[in-house]
Amino acid sequence: MAPEIRGELTTLDRYTADAVARHLVAAGELLDEDPEAALAHARAARARSGRIAAVREAVGIAAYYCGDWAQALAELRAARRMGSKSPLLPLIADCERGVGRPERAIELARGPEAEQLTGDDADELKIVVAGARSDLGQLEQALAVLSTPQLDPSRRGTTAARLFYAYAETLLALGRNQDALQWFLNAAAADLEGATDAEDRVTELS
Repeated sequence: MAPEIRGELTTLDRYTADAVARHLVAAGELLDEDPEAALAHARAARARSGRIAAVREAVGIAAYYCGDWAQALAELRAARRMGSKSPLLPLIADCERGVGRPERAIELARGPEAEQLTGDDADELKIVVAGARSDLGQLEQALAVLSTPQLDPSRRGTTAARLFYAYAETLLALGRNQDALQWFLNAAAADLEGATDAEDRVTELS
């Protein structure tokens, strides 16, 4: 468990802190394979310590993985109000998309908090904003959001793969199938952990 989360738990008595820590660790470990179980652990932690930012953040992230956008949005906003230092804006913006408010997601990306994001966090927000533009039928604007210097096909890693994948999807929606195929290939090459189904999309389009 991260030292800063341990630090937040020092406000609790030792027995409660240990129980909350165990639930948070379990939630983190289960997130990918069983998000519903992760959410149950995160909620159990919240039942004991609802005033700790890391706990509310854990509930929000687990709810996000479960596709419960409204609950995720409420919990992530609460974590942010409580002083969470995590870059939660991309998740919050994506939840706004999830509850049917793509315009709100775009608006959040124009704020001062968005300007402070760098690296993968900034790219994650771009993916969300491009998705929001696509939701609104603004495919050319979506492509423009993704067409940045970071769109370097030699990059590797999950965020790069997701960025390339979003770019390929947008090209496909615009009817640019050959360009889309190339970017699905780039996404597959970047995706070292199998976070996307880019290889399947390459097969479909080939």
